[in-house]
Amino acid sequence: MSTQQGQQPRAEIVQSFGRKRNALAVATCRRGKGLIRVNGAPLEVLEPAPLRVKAYEPVLLLGANRFKDLDIRIKVRGGGYVSQIYAIRQAIARSIIAYYQKFVDESSKRELKELLLQYDRTLLVSDPRRCEPK
Repeated sequence: MSTQQGQQPRAEIVQSFGRKRNALAVATCRRGKGLIRVNGAPLEVLEPAPLRVKAYEPVLLLGANRFKDLDIRIKVRGGGYVSQIYAIRQAIARSIIAYYQKFVDESSKRELKELLLQYDRTLLVSDPRRCEPK
């Protein structure tokens, strides 16, 4: 891709979201140095600690080497602690799939998607259940 003088090359950015009940997590994935941040804090300090492994599942399944040159920033709000963790893991999984589809190649994206779906379908597909009014 050629750029004219004075113009920056187009940034490779993908946004995706994850939902669980009332929790909504929006992930922004871009080329970087391997940071994963949730509301400005690193993923390593995510609370509650016992559920932190759930948020790490996409990284552990796909391998840290796929995330080493990507920065993922996640903003999450609404819902409770558990719902937010599930929304975060879905947003991470969807963002890596979208990034690979848009900026890498289709075959590796398909391979990642198969791996995630084989482990747990809720990593890519939202739970359609919602709370009913009283």
